[in-house]
Amino acid sequence: MPSADLPLLCPVCSDPLDLLEPGSGNQPRLACAAGHNFDAARQGYFNLLVGKGTSFEADSAAMVQSRFNFLGNGNYRPLAQAVASAVVRNLPETGATVLDSGTGTGHYLREILDAAATDGRHVSAIGLDISKFALRRAARLNPDAVNMVCDIWQPLPVATSSVDAVTVVFAPRNPAEFARVLRPAGVLVVVTPRPGHLAEVASVTGMLGIEEGKDDRLAEAMAGYFDLDSVRDVDISLELTRAAAADLAFMGPAGHHLDIEQIAARLEGLPEPVTAGAKFRLLVFRPRTQGTA
Repeated sequence: MPSADLPLLCPVCSDPLDLLEPGSGNQPRLACAAGHNFDAARQGYFNLLVGKGTSFEADSAAMVQSRFNFLGNGNYRPLAQAVASAVVRNLPETGATVLDSGTGTGHYLREILDAAATDGRHVSAIGLDISKFALRRAARLNPDAVNMVCDIWQPLPVATSSVDAVTVVFAPRNPAEFARVLRPAGVLVVVTPRPGHLAEVASVTGMLGIEEGKDDRLAEAMAGYFDLDSVRDVDISLELTRAAAADLAFMGPAGHHLDIEQIAARLEGLPEPVTAGAKFRLLVFRPRTQGTA
């Protein structure tokens, strides 16, 4: 059961949301004083989408399955460990809260929570994603977090100046909202791919390439809200079965326009192991002090 004192806000009226113990339906619920209630799905996550919904395309169940397979085998664990290190060293000794925006299957948040526990710290956690299929996995992996279906382009259901770290690993970014929910001493940890990321697999499977000027656009989006604190490049040499390479290609944006059978067919001619270089950039930002240029 997650902590009951998380700084959550009702997506309807913005009043504080309380996490209530399971009732007759044997599932916990979120409720505000105005009477808005959100029951947990039987898989353990909450759906906080309200209004007209989102234009963002959520990952399908099949894409999520591929991501769960790939990450569950530890292929990106060095990246998860780097993210956890960047977060945990910046958390207060007690009372820390982490928001994982675009939590996906929850593997990166799990690494953070485990690293914090090893360091003797209890951390409250919130996981947000647009895909209910991903959150089914995340809720199982991180039952100690509150996992919520949420559109990050809308106001986040999180109180102002209430979290100590926001993580965004290959997910959309809403700098204004991230700056609002972070405490002044908090950090925003962002992971993006670098040029050449998975080029060996991308050239065969039809994975989308890295857009030119991506770093410049990120810097422009963060300007006015955050200052860059540090940058670290993380490289991982992969040796994969063809099935794992297919999961790798399908779990990303390519999964929105190709099916896994098409991807697997393109990989049939490659010898095993399929080798590829994963190239990441891990950036740590701090909230810009009001009035600084």
